[in-house]
Amino acid sequence: MTADHPSAPPGAPAHHESILLDEPSTADLRAKVTQAWREFARALADRLSDLPAGAHLELTLDPTASGTDDAVYSVYVEVGADGRLAARAVGNATLPQGYRLDRGAVADMVALGWSPPGVVEGSGDQFGADYPTDEATRLAAMLSRTLRDVYGAPHPAFLVYLISDAEGEPLPGPPLGTARSEDGLGREIGTELEKVLAAAGEAGADTEVLELAERVRTVVSTMLKSDSDRVQVDSDGDINIRAGSAMVFVRVRDNPPLVDVFSPVLTEVEPTERLYVKLSELTNRMPIGRLYCADDTVWASIPVFGRNFQPTHLMLAVQVMTGLADELDDRLHGEFGGKRFFGEGDKPGRGEHRTGMYL
Repeated sequence: MTADHPSAPPGAPAHHESILLDEPSTADLRAKVTQAWREFARALADRLSDLPAGAHLELTLDPTASGTDDAVYSVYVEVGADGRLAARAVGNATLPQGYRLDRGAVADMVALGWSPPGVVEGSGDQFGADYPTDEATRLAAMLSRTLRDVYGAPHPAFLVYLISDAEGEPLPGPPLGTARSEDGLGREIGTELEKVLAAAGEAGADTEVLELAERVRTVVSTMLKSDSDRVQVDSDGDINIRAGSAMVFVRVRDNPPLVDVFSPVLTEVEPTERLYVKLSELTNRMPIGRLYCADDTVWASIPVFGRNFQPTHLMLAVQVMTGLADELDDRLHGEFGGKRFFGEGDKPGRGEHRTGMYL
């Protein structure tokens, strides 16, 4: 990494300890991801236990952030009049070619407790399962494992959810870990920003940069459904967001006031004329941002103006970059070699790029 860009980031109750069945590795990052899934499963179990009759819960792997294009991987739970929890999971009938579950994945679904499509009454072309409310913890584990191990969600932050009552109105409640609520995200960001600005009070012109940094942290933490003081920040002061095999950084600059959302798509790559031509072609097709090569690293960058800062502009930049970086690092690695940020064992080489999910 160059001096102007960030270096790599640093690294329950007993009855929930085995909820995801596996143990965290000794690597800090893997341990954090495992813990995030456990916290998500705990929160999901609590919400499922408290849902009233007729309520509906939907969890979806965000295709924008995960790079799954038109494939929408979702699980649903509806509470019946008798209090039973009717769970459904997307099957191959609604998945596009190239993203359908193979025989091994279907076997994994059955092993987790799902019945094949059409077996459970009312399941149609979806996988089905019914549980009593007192088995909400078991159902939460099954849903979490489905989203993570079969559908390929790298982290709960890649999930969006919606919880509504029998009339379709959103049901308030505590967040599901770092998963993001579809309802009122923009309103939450606006409210949090108002709180931050109110706390800043009579800060004055000298704190303009600090004020912008606090706004940025609030937007990112709200998008990730996390407290602002828990957002991962490295030694350079950059916010770190993992996106599959890529890492996205959010940096606040002071002169001029600017928020840079960027990613080292590939490192240790050989700069060639063919690479520069490819990056130019891709940049011309991007609605916002640019791709460039510097110091043997391919960078992707989307700037957001700091003056008259608009939270929705930063939201768009982060959403675009998390999807773009994780797709491009695979594609460009296949063509030009180099190393992805989280591409353990990457070797320089040529060939077709890997597509699909994070299995």
